[in-house]
Amino acid sequence: MAMINLFTGFGQKTVIQGVLLEEHSLAVIVGAQVQVEGTDSMAQSNTQGHFKLEADLNGTQILLVSSKEFITLRIPLNSGEVLIDLGSVFMARDGVRAQADQMIALSEIQLLQEDDIVTNPEILRATRDAFLTRAAFDFRQGFFRIRGYDSRQSEVLFNGSPMNRLINGRPDWNHWGGLNDVTRNQDLSYGIGPSAYGFGGLLGITNTDTRISNLRPGARLSSSFSNRTYTGRVMFSYSSSKSAGPLKFAFSSSRRWGDEGFVNGTLYDAYSFFGGLELAVNKQNTVLLNAFLSNNRRGRSAPLTAEVFELLGNRYNPYWGDQAGTARNSRVRTVEEPFFSFHHFYRGKWLSFTNGIVFQKGTRSSSRLAYFNAPNPDPAYYRYLPSYYINSSFGANFFSSLQATEAFLLNPQIDWAMLYQANKNENSAGRAFYLLQDDVVQTETLSISSLINIKISNKLSADMNGVYKQSNSANFARIADLLGAKFHTDVDPFSDTRNDINGDLERLQDDVFGYSYDFNSVQKKAFAQLKWDSRKWEAFLAGGYERRDFQRTGHFQNERYPEASLGRSEGLSFTGLGFKAGLSHDFNGRHRFGMNFLRRWEPPTLGQVFLDPRERNALVSGADNEKQTAMELNYLFRTPLLTGRISGFYTRFQEGTERNFFYVDTGLGSDFVQEVSNGLDRLHMGVEFGANYNFSNSVKLTFVAAIGKYRYASNPGLTLNFDNSSPEESLLPGADQVDLGEARLKGLNLPAGPQQAYSVGFEYRDPKFWWVGISANYLGHNYTAISKINRTESFFLNPDTGEPFQNIREETLAALLQQTRLEDAYFLNLVGGKSWRIKQKYISLFLSLNNLFDTVFRTGGFEQSRNGNYGQLLQDNLSGTPLFGNKYWYSFGRTYFLNLALNF
Repeated sequence: MAMINLFTGFGQKTVIQGVLLEEHSLAVIVGAQVQVEGTDSMAQSNTQGHFKLEADLNGTQILLVSSKEFITLRIPLNSGEVLIDLGSVFMARDGVRAQADQMIALSEIQLLQEDDIVTNPEILRATRDAFLTRAAFDFRQGFFRIRGYDSRQSEVLFNGSPMNRLINGRPDWNHWGGLNDVTRNQDLSYGIGPSAYGFGGLLGITNTDTRISNLRPGARLSSSFSNRTYTGRVMFSYSSSKSAGPLKFAFSSSRRWGDEGFVNGTLYDAYSFFGGLELAVNKQNTVLLNAFLSNNRRGRSAPLTAEVFELLGNRYNPYWGDQAGTARNSRVRTVEEPFFSFHHFYRGKWLSFTNGIVFQKGTRSSSRLAYFNAPNPDPAYYRYLPSYYINSSFGANFFSSLQATEAFLLNPQIDWAMLYQANKNENSAGRAFYLLQDDVVQTETLSISSLINIKISNKLSADMNGVYKQSNSANFARIADLLGAKFHTDVDPFSDTRNDINGDLERLQDDVFGYSYDFNSVQKKAFAQLKWDSRKWEAFLAGGYERRDFQRTGHFQNERYPEASLGRSEGLSFTGLGFKAGLSHDFNGRHRFGMNFLRRWEPPTLGQVFLDPRERNALVSGADNEKQTAMELNYLFRTPLLTGRISGFYTRFQEGTERNFFYVDTGLGSDFVQEVSNGLDRLHMGVEFGANYNFSNSVKLTFVAAIGKYRYASNPGLTLNFDNSSPEESLLPGADQVDLGEARLKGLNLPAGPQQAYSVGFEYRDPKFWWVGISANYLGHNYTAISKINRTESFFLNPDTGEPFQNIREETLAALLQQTRLEDAYFLNLVGGKSWRIKQKYISLFLSLNNLFDTVFRTGGFEQSRNGNYGQLLQDNLSGTPLFGNKYWYSFGRTYFLNLALNF
């Protein structure tokens, strides 16, 4: 930064001008925003990088110079002169933006819980906020969730069109993964503040602008190496020049691969392509055509019990095994859902609008091993572990436990050869004891949206949008590999009933079996907002409307539910409303206070309303709108040396619904059940703090903290649903549902990631175009997910007598049901980069080393619900190594990410 010292009088307009240049390549910077902080005086740099603006300066004020992908400049100015000519102003590329490339190396927890991605990379890439930046590149290694939310609370848009999936309300990064060069231009409205794009969620809205005219012109070739989720990546992008005329084009492609990531057996194979055309019809009207094609195939890994972790460590993965010298993973997730979009942009003086159509069609599938009247092929199955013999009902057998330990360590992976041998056994008569199946979802989605922005006056503006989204999906199981068998008998092995009464009993390779049904969904949304913005005050009022319609159509008549499985279900409709408002005040451009309030009735997602869609049309009892009440207070401070934000938030979710699936031994009996909890309230409250202290242009310190409290705030009702086609094995003969009453959850911790996080970072940027940064991080107060059924009265029933257990000791009960707090995590991260200019080419190198001291810690976990009664849970824990102990996800150890890029 340069201090402009002027010693003449004041009370007159001052003209400020200069030329913005990239510090290394000396290329002009177009479209950068230049503003005198705390005033309405602003301008943009033109095609020659020149800017000019007038302002009334009073004492020392700050000139803000900001542009995407560059570090924001804060230039102190003193009042006095009629003209301040800054000459050439050099801007450095943002090292944090370089770090965005590593965002595609998703954390292990995200791979494991593909349908419950908890940290949305798009939100975190779109900001320079100190707190959010640290959450993106440091805290996420430990399963950190911003404010304890998951990604369904963020809305992701592409050119104003919504991209969140209807089945779960979450955006899917896979659809544009690997296309970083064309998805960099992002606008984030964080939290429950105002947004010109829509009502948004509790985490706000991220809009990605893929207009060719806003992309960096020229070509870019990059290559990456990592030991996280993939080992290599190559990406090439090209965008036509801004002066190429009315028709512009761009394309980008990438390839990512890896035989295995940090966890053993986790293959990665992905390619992506983007193509775009933009036509400037005239100064006001532009049309844009985009195509995104991405195929992502990767092997998954499993959560581990403490027993398995102690035997084989955090890299162990039971889902794979060696087949003819090649590692083969049984759990492979494949996503191929390309989408095409057409947008029309009108930009007038007082009126702007964007109309968009997005069409998406594709397939996602997940493979898994299925077994029928045969031993479980999972090498970490509880009967194959040492604890099975230690916890035997006949007494501890230490000799057999030792043998089991040796056998497990000798053969810890899937034995593919054994599976083929079993299927070819003469006793099989060609029938499959084992097979590899794909659970497939084929989806077609059409989205039509219109966004209108009106500038009513210099201080008052209005924003409106409307969205219509329709999605149809075919859901079925497919035989991916018979593993040497000739056919599969499509019969449920537990109840000995047919899955499809009207179909062939014998199914062959690539045949559909097990289940087949369609989901039809329609979403209609509308949004309106008024925003008043003066020099010192800003206020807004926004309202949102949403309707969701769902229906299931079954294609199999299931013998277990012959009257409720085939044909269409009843149509379901849910209508939601939302309101939010806010007020903020700016004191002298350096201190800004604001508060926002939200009240919303959010309709359930498709995945929350059907009880067991693979088998029947039954609905989740009590599924309805979830009520959300949220408040946030924000204080932003911007001084010449210190900038940052302090935010306090309070959110209460009420009358929520959750469902789970598992096998359980309850006080009423044993069965595979669907567990539904209704009237579930959750409380999220806390404080966020992030600040940067700039000692100089070269040295910066960063301080970040998150202190949260995420709790269950009610005792929900719990219902078990189950199959009664075999009365002798049914949980309650003659019934298919049992009401267990309240589950005592109030006050327990939500499994929402670390509730406390702290970080201190140091960054040095050298004038010779290299930089380095280091951060020390702490994550704590992280808790496992609990078993709800173990907090109901049924837990105290003796399954042998049907009567309550006697002589239960309170201290023993408290120890059994104590929610596990995971160990606190401390880790150090190091990042750095270097750039070179060779003639007209620009070369950059980026390196990150995460978890420098190779610390291993648990990032999340859950209580298994198998032991659903006091006596069985007590017996299982006597040895200290339970058969059905908690399962955990573990952190990566020391990892690296290296990226080399060439711009020309």
